Amino acid sequence: MSAVNAGIESADVGARVRIGSPVYNGVLEFLYEEAAMLDDLRLQDWVATLAEDLIYTAPTRQTRPLAKLEQSVVRTMQHYDDDYRSIRGRVMRLTETKSAWAEDPPSRTRRLVTNVRVSEAGRPGEYEVRSNLLVTRSRFNFDAFDLVSAERRDLLRAHGESFLLARREILLDQVVLGTPNLAIFL
Repeated sequence: MSAVNAGIESADVGARVRIGSPVYNGVLEFLYEEAAMLDDLRLQDWVATLAEDLIYTAPTRQTRPLAKLEQSVVRTMQHYDDDYRSIRGRVMRLTETKSAWAEDPPSRTRRLVTNVRVSEAGRPGEYEVRSNLLVTRSRFNFDAFDLVSAERRDLLRAHGESFLLARREILLDQVVLGTPNLAIFL
């Protein structure tokens, strides 16, 4: 059994991957390193961790009563609706041009990734990963900072000794964002 497939609780699709198993530890390492790359503005390194069939979205939210809570995520409108090509274009614009005013000078960010839950996906070597994210973002010389919290729903695909991010859906907790722009990656 490979290290990527070790630590699965059962062979069924959707089986949880046990905390502390080699797969779980590999997923944590991937997520923590990803957060560090984004915080350190190593955007080209981050792009190298993305699958070429990437889907990267952040649907909007609406406040709904408890009986209609499942309708609070509105996938017809998105804060992000990107694929591999558009992410590469955004990174290239940020790192290789002088026209990325929204992030020049760049935001100072700190990404905290917690409550990581890993399950097998439908294909061998693919894992559904849910995690909570809290991003602090500071701009210019302001004494205030933005807080962005969300649940992330990822699909990670085994790739060598690590993973590639194949899908990310970011479910922001806020209906109205308290940040003037969302030019950073979540």
